[in-house]
Amino acid sequence: MKLCLLFLFTTLMSAFPSAVLADKIVKESIISHGKKRTYYLFVPKTKQAEKPAPLVVLLHGSGRNGLSLVEKWQELAKKESIILAGPDALDSKGWRIPEDGPEFVYELIETLKAKYPINSRRIYLFGHSAGAGQALYLSLLESEYFAATAVHAGALGEQEDDQYILRAKRKIPISIFVGTNDQLFPLPVVRATRDALNDRGFNAELTEIKGHTHWYYDRAAEINRSAWEFLKKYELDQEPKYELHRFEK
Repeated sequence: MKLCLLFLFTTLMSAFPSAVLADKIVKESIISHGKKRTYYLFVPKTKQAEKPAPLVVLLHGSGRNGLSLVEKWQELAKKESIILAGPDALDSKGWRIPEDGPEFVYELIETLKAKYPINSRRIYLFGHSAGAGQALYLSLLESEYFAATAVHAGALGEQEDDQYILRAKRKIPISIFVGTNDQLFPLPVVRATRDALNDRGFNAELTEIKGHTHWYYDRAAEINRSAWEFLKKYELDQEPKYELHRFEK
């Protein structure tokens, strides 16, 4: 009898993973380039389970993990029927290219698309701090794969502006949020990123939050809501295109 119940449970897990995981944050993993890569997943309960849902990929700050962002987005995701994925950087100190993407993030997303009803034209990026920089780089490298990007407290490096901006095949919508008292990413640095993007034909938005510091977590609900209001306006007009990049070692 126990074996029968175990078999039934395993079968249900395979056939209806979203039903089993609904409204719970779970830690899962994939193998990418021979390495086990962990991520945190949230699949909301929805009255229209058959309707494909948007996916927001959340890139964490230094010294943290994907859970730190997924937890902060969870309540909003319940209300808006958003699937969340928060991958862990290979080194928690920060994100690196190509070790942490684009290919790893692409493999993660394609794995999720095979399991859950995801709208492939509504896949978004959100990042905080070090994750914000990574989100900006990935959105430029894969501008025809992601629909839009929003970041908090991050910027492009001055020497890397052209390297990444000029590789973008689509003027992907980008929104940047930063506190006026952010000591790690001062306003002039973040404004320079916005200007570099807009000088090359992008329509990058910058929201300066008065009196706010680098600390995302105490204002996460407000920031996430504003980020989602921006992101949800955009949808790819055709199926996403992933570009395989080669990077010098």
